[in-house]
Amino acid sequence: MLSETLGLIMVAPTLILALTITWKQWHERSEKLHNLAVVSWICANSTWMIGEFFLNDGLRNYALIFFLTGISILSYYYLSLFFTKEKTV
Repeated sequence: MLSETLGLIMVAPTLILALTITWKQWHERSEKLHNLAVVSWICANSTWMIGEFFLNDGLRNYALIFFLTGISILSYYYLSLFFTKEKTV
């Protein structure tokens, strides 16, 4: 039971640190989007963990939303790089 309590306690500092890093890197597009994806991943893992610990795995679908958000952010970034890059021959 101690691991559940520690896991729950660590959600807030982890999320605050990830948001702080994102805020400090906001001026660089690449860093901003990668850090937003990390924030989404942390939210997904935290949601999943809370669901497993306290709700009989009842939040898995909500965690999936955060995972898909992170994947979408990175997909957007890399696809925009691919399509806007000058083609050199």
